[in-house]
Amino acid sequence: MSGPTPIEAIRPLIGPLASVSGVMPETKGNTMLDLSKTTSADAPDFAAIKQRQQATWSTGDYAVVGITLQIVGERLCEAIDLRASERVLDVAAGNGNATLAAARQFAQVTSTDYVDALLECGKERAQAERLPVTFRQADAEALPFADGSFDVALSTFGVMFAPDQRTAAAELSRVVRKGGRIGLANWTPDGFIGQLFKIIGKHVSPPAGVKSPSLWGTESHLGALFPRHQLKTSKQVFNFRYKSPRHWLDIFRAYYGPTNRAFAALDTAKQDALESEIIELLERMNRGGKDTLIVPSDYLEAVLTTP
Repeated sequence: MSGPTPIEAIRPLIGPLASVSGVMPETKGNTMLDLSKTTSADAPDFAAIKQRQQATWSTGDYAVVGITLQIVGERLCEAIDLRASERVLDVAAGNGNATLAAARQFAQVTSTDYVDALLECGKERAQAERLPVTFRQADAEALPFADGSFDVALSTFGVMFAPDQRTAAAELSRVVRKGGRIGLANWTPDGFIGQLFKIIGKHVSPPAGVKSPSLWGTESHLGALFPRHQLKTSKQVFNFRYKSPRHWLDIFRAYYGPTNRAFAALDTAKQDALESEIIELLERMNRGGKDTLIVPSDYLEAVLTTP
């Protein structure tokens, strides 16, 4: 069986983010649509969407980009006030930034993702530092662990991309013991990455009925996903540091699955148009001057205490 085409693969990741910019509104009048009340005929096929997501994240080499985000995992472990020997689950771990940050503090870490290649990258990094970490392939919406198995669950720019958001949130809560903590780092709708995905979303049509991942970057949406949890949030900034706007685009186009697949889904003329819009965004947000690129990107750091 052939895999999904580039445009099919990118829709589940990029497309929903366009809804925040109005390309595919999730509101009617002043009322937010409750997608949990859609009929079975309207309900998205989450299994098919996740299959396409896996194809997207397996494209390129996410670790080239992911390793630059290591500081986010370190910050998150501080935010949750991690204790040595705590049982920690990293969900949608990617190449293991939060995994390594927790393991360096002598936590008992289990690192999970549904893309084997990403887990292998995390495993190589852990072995290089001689850190004892358990790696396991797992779906964020169906975690293969008993209730209350962990003291802490972490996810940095990972679980926010799960298409069935309520199920993913419920799974995080289920596997963490009562009084445990969930630590999240999620891109915001209005930050640099949020704006990037809005631009890409204009060029790739979104799947129907799937909420924007960047909603996880808002306190109100987290409150709705985790209604009985104690929630503390703070706005944080990650700085993308590259040689130039062109350097950033070359790296993301080659190695970052969503961007790679977005360009692959378009013809030459549309690729040029997308490239021009992204370069304009980078130049507009660059605070590094003409000789380098420093682009700040807002993300929401959240710590939830399970009831």
